[in-house]
Amino acid sequence: MPSINILFVGDIIGKPGLEILQTWLPGLIQKYKADFVIANGENVSDGKGCTSKEGEILFNLGVHVITGGNHTWDKHQSQDYLKKESRSLRPLNYPRGTYGNGYYIAETKKGKVAVLNIQGRTFMPIIDCPFRSAEWALNKFHSETKVVIVDFHAEATAEKIAMANFLDGRISALIGTHTHVQTSDERIMPNGTAYITDAGMTGPYDSVIGMKVQPAVNRFLFQTPQKYETAKDNVHLCSIFLKIDTGSGKALEIERIFFPQFDKAGTAE
Repeated sequence: MPSINILFVGDIIGKPGLEILQTWLPGLIQKYKADFVIANGENVSDGKGCTSKEGEILFNLGVHVITGGNHTWDKHQSQDYLKKESRSLRPLNYPRGTYGNGYYIAETKKGKVAVLNIQGRTFMPIIDCPFRSAEWALNKFHSETKVVIVDFHAEATAEKIAMANFLDGRISALIGTHTHVQTSDERIMPNGTAYITDAGMTGPYDSVIGMKVQPAVNRFLFQTPQKYETAKDNVHLCSIFLKIDTGSGKALEIERIFFPQFDKAGTAE
């Protein structure tokens, strides 16, 4: 049974996330015999998008496609990058006329792989319907490849699970991003689509989802804007491994990766 091995790297947070990826991604690619690598890079440029600088680093590391999200638009340099780099994506369901690509079809030694980036609307900006946008894209993909990986950048768990059921059997995998907290619900759906609610973040965990703690706490305490600064310490890498049948497009395996594991030893007396 011909198959393709795919690694998906969860939201990369600034310089700490990029550095741990530079250290460990080559080894992960070797360990999992990865044929194709996708990374969510909407936070890789100090928490605000992905510029040509970070994009070049990621592509040189072996990443084939960079996906985005709502923070893709936070820095004008990352917006400029979308205009010239077709492999760096933004969610497809932004209004018509928004620059950048929402999907990319890549050639690999194992055949073509389609990557689709969509964004949820619950507790997020109200943009075009991700369900209808995904359906439109699939009508384009299926004439070229059955191997389709979807990065669904969304806040609400219910919206992600609903999307997985909506697309089950029509895509190879739906990987949730955005919340920066890896979930333990990875599974293969009844009709062959691999699913996890969130891949988690690749970045500093002595933080509030990548942000320095005090400004994040102050934002909740005072309900006022605070200066966003990327934290630095206790860095971990989150990734998802997928094995996909290239003939049917159905998932054969899904495994979540969290490295290094948390130290769970207690210090209470």
